[in-house]
This record gives sequence, structure tokens and C-alpha cells, in this order.
Amino acid sequence: MRVFNFFLLISFLFIPHSFSNETSWNLLKDGGKVIFIRHAYAPGGGDPDNFELEDCSTQRNLNQQGIRQSQTIGKLFIEYSIPVDFVYSSQWCRCQDTARYAFGDYENFSALNSTFSGKYQKNHTKQMLELSEFINRWDDSGGNIIFVTHYVIVGGFLDYYPNSGEMVIADKSLSILGTIKVDF
Repeated sequence: MRVFNFFLLISFLFIPHSFSNETSWNLLKDGGKVIFIRHAYAPGGGDPDNFELEDCSTQRNLNQQGIRQSQTIGKLFIEYSIPVDFVYSSQWCRCQDTARYAFGDYENFSALNSTFSGKYQKNHTKQMLELSEFINRWDDSGGNIIFVTHYVIVGGFLDYYPNSGEMVIADKSLSILGTIKVDF
């Protein structure tokens, strides 16, 4: 019996969280949800001091694990038949790559840009207001809206700090309804 329990525990540890979270996926099937996705795995923290927004080679970027994680996110949206109205991304390359690998089409939205580094911190309050107004104007009669962004934006907006590739599901009033973690 001990051996069986050991193998059961080991097999549970290797099941991706996203596959065991049917309740959260079911929340998305009816549409009308706001989904914040922290960009997929990009090793390190923050960006180099001299990074340029227009030059991906100067930023922290997705590695192969992050690319696979992004692709898995997209496959799961298809597998669970989740309706998507719009996908918006931060202008940071790791967010754009997450959106591209997961969903294909997306639009850049500067209110989703990171405010972690010094020269962008001053924009935090303005971006939170702009994002809030944008969500209030969104007609949620169809699918879901997806924001691919950074932990500092999700945290500032929802007071929840997600892991890389984690999805935070909220209603239009921004009450958190659930999360989905996608392993890489």
C-alpha cells in the first residue's frame, strides 16, 4: 500500500495544475470574464537597466520553457472551447511573445506595460486608471477579454501576484473568481 501511495503522490505532482482546475475553466465558457495572464516564463527578474522597449535583445525574454508554456495556454483555450473577444498585450517582448504563441492575434495596450523599473514606476497610477476605464467600457456580451501583462500590473490591479503563465480570472467588477496555473 505504501508503494501505491508513493506512486499516486508522484503522479499527482506531475499533473499540470491547469488540467485539474475544471471549475476555473468552466467559468470561462460563458464569456464575460476578464483574464489577466502574467507573461510566460522568462528567466530572471526585471530587465537590465539599459533595456529599450523597442529592442527585444535588451530585455528579459521567454526561453524554450516559456514558449512551451505559452503554446500550452493557447492549446488549453482551444481544448476547453473558451470564447475570446480580444487579446491585449503589454509592449514588453515577453508579453507580446506570450500572446503570439498562445493566441496568434493580439493588440498592444500600453496600460499593461510594466511599472517595475524606475523610469516606468511613475506611470503606475495612470495605467491603473486607464485599464479600469477600459474594462468599464468593454461590452462583455460575447467572449472573454485577455490581458497579457506583468505581475506588478496584476498585483496593483487585483492585489494578487501571479506566477509566470498564471491566469487570474475576474468578473467585470474585478472580483477574482479563480486562477489557473499552467506549468512549463
